[in-house]
Amino acid sequence: MPGHYHAVVWIDHKEARIFHFSVEEADKTVIRPDHSVRDVSHGEKRTGHRVPDDRPFFERVAEAIADAGAILIEGPAQDKDEFAKYLAGKHPAIRTHVEAIESAGHPTDGELLDHARRFVKAADRMRPQA
Repeated sequence: MPGHYHAVVWIDHKEARIFHFSVEEADKTVIRPDHSVRDVSHGEKRTGHRVPDDRPFFERVAEAIADAGAILIEGPAQDKDEFAKYLAGKHPAIRTHVEAIESAGHPTDGELLDHARRFVKAADRMRPQA
């Protein structure tokens, strides 16, 4: 989103909520995978594990944050880490803009944005002044 330097991505296996934001404004995008979560046990005890082909989903999320100057990635379990690894392998230029990867449950949009704004404010204070 033009005009917003910062982005926060909350990602799990069902969706990615992306906010490009400034101090007073935010633009939200939601991206969902094309596939549903499927069990890989094939008739055995249900494990809840999904088929690990999130590349098209991750690619669409990467495209959505490509113009951000500072990115915070959050989410439960390992989904956030898998996405960060994907960025490192396929989009290293975007990965260099990721300032942190943090665990988060299922925050509301307001909670996510509040946390991201506090994080950015603290991170900005740590940067050397030009």
